[in-house]
Amino acid sequence: MDIRFDNKTAIVTGAGIGLGRSYALLLASRGARVVVNDMGGSMDGSGHSETPAQKVVDEIRAQGGEAVADYNDISSIQGAGSVVKACCDAYGKVDILINSAGILRDKSFAKMEMADFEKVISVHLLGTVYMTKAVYPIMLENKYGRIVNTTSAAGLYGNFGQTNYGAAKMGIVGFMNALKQEGAKHNILVNTVAPIAATRMGEGVYPEAVLSALKPELVAAVVAYLSSEQCTLSGEIISAGGGYYAKVQIVESRGVRFKPTDSVTPELIADRLPDITKMEGAVHFGSAIEEVMAMFKHLL
Repeated sequence: MDIRFDNKTAIVTGAGIGLGRSYALLLASRGARVVVNDMGGSMDGSGHSETPAQKVVDEIRAQGGEAVADYNDISSIQGAGSVVKACCDAYGKVDILINSAGILRDKSFAKMEMADFEKVISVHLLGTVYMTKAVYPIMLENKYGRIVNTTSAAGLYGNFGQTNYGAAKMGIVGFMNALKQEGAKHNILVNTVAPIAATRMGEGVYPEAVLSALKPELVAAVVAYLSSEQCTLSGEIISAGGGYYAKVQIVESRGVRFKPTDSVTPELIADRLPDITKMEGAVHFGSAIEEVMAMFKHLL
């Protein structure tokens, strides 16, 4: 089965370099018409240049593909709307949205300025939301859409000096968990990748010995699948890097059930904590309702 994107239109944010560039190139090589969005700023989000996005467009066109460059800031409602307008003006629709744009402003929480916290949230989390909000009516009308978001191990598991980044990246997971349910009946699938790759953001983070193995193209393969018509998954988190691919899931322990009529004290919680936190037999819930109903079972 060949996975192709003929007659499909994709927007890739942050596509001027790194992972976003790899996504744009791969989709275009398989027939997609691509809007390459990138402000061309520095890693902290400052500055602006049209060069990175235009270079990717030139590369796609040199290989016989179709692409247009866009330089709007996706961290504003107006900017995100302008990206989608540019796509519709050029190609008439949006089938695929890959939210890949991001910045870093790392610092320990005690020393972090709230402006840096807010800026990272605005680019990663709100940028994802604004872009999705702008494409969603189009996907609803066409009864088709593939949305791929980006989380991180820093959000899923935590990382020193990245409270802003971690909060944004975990917020994206929560956004996906709700949106997957709303989009399901309209054939709009939304998934999230947690990538590890040798990109500008990875410099100084990963050991030199492994950087050569962390090719962005290896992440692009799973992002392309999640963007395809053949994909049937929704609401999944896929970790990808260096040829490794794994599903990540939020699970809940079997827990401890007291009778509602019991007098539960802090001391009793402390005594039963090993059983409360024991993860053998942990379960995953497909929705908040499923989790609440499981909790209510012994009450009904």
